[in-house]
Amino acid sequence: MITHFSFHIIKPKYQRMKIITFNANGIRSAQRKGFFKWLKREKADVVCIQETKAQVHQLDDEALAPAGYHGFFNDAEKKGYSGVALYCRQLPDRVHNKLGWCHADNEGRYLQADFGKLSIVSIYLPSGSSSEERQSIKFDFLDRFMPLLKKMRRQRRQFILCGDWNIAHKEIDLKNWRSNQKNSGFLPEERAWLDKLFNEVGMIDAFRQINQGGDQYTWWSNRGQAWAKNIGWRIDYQIVSPSMKDKVRRAKIYKNQKFSDHAPLIMEYAIDL
Repeated sequence: MITHFSFHIIKPKYQRMKIITFNANGIRSAQRKGFFKWLKREKADVVCIQETKAQVHQLDDEALAPAGYHGFFNDAEKKGYSGVALYCRQLPDRVHNKLGWCHADNEGRYLQADFGKLSIVSIYLPSGSSSEERQSIKFDFLDRFMPLLKKMRRQRRQFILCGDWNIAHKEIDLKNWRSNQKNSGFLPEERAWLDKLFNEVGMIDAFRQINQGGDQYTWWSNRGQAWAKNIGWRIDYQIVSPSMKDKVRRAKIYKNQKFSDHAPLIMEYAIDL
């Protein structure tokens, strides 16, 4: 079920479209750490949230629909688990949340907002780090999702798929790549899946389109001083249709404040909603 909230909607005009994606690791936790105060200053057009870890009845007005936004939620059936959200300044033409298999739909992992011929998606792919069973579920998700991504590629629509994909693509995308080659998130099969998405299907890693630098991470372990020492992984992406390749204008990973074990990924595109 998709839940929609809106309060005090104001439609501003932008020369560029700004999109933020952020794994909150608990939206109420991020709220207590000042996430929504920061978000107000950012003035993004669309904000994609993953791991809300809450049901909508547990959220206050600020989290349901920050000032100036429509808020949409797809909660997991299991309380305190998974869940995705979208905050949109402009009311979408349509919002939908079904991929067609239980580990996507029951766990609240997909939410798509359509604006004309543009679709913006908040997506949270499963992690396989907790058990072999969850890794099997992750592989099943990848197998089922690839045909849908190919279908998106063939459509005349433009797609921006934002979220935690739980895979670091290349060696440059995590600090300790040598010691993680047998760990979920950097397995050869997972990396090959992204190779196929980018090289064969033709979708674009928007961040890497304009930033080829190293030490660019979006998630850090809570162990040791990974955040402080920047020992991280780049597993949060904005993946876009090939037609948007030349429209990427700005990419930033915001780390000045810590709202979660992930950092917000901020992208700007030369396109209007």
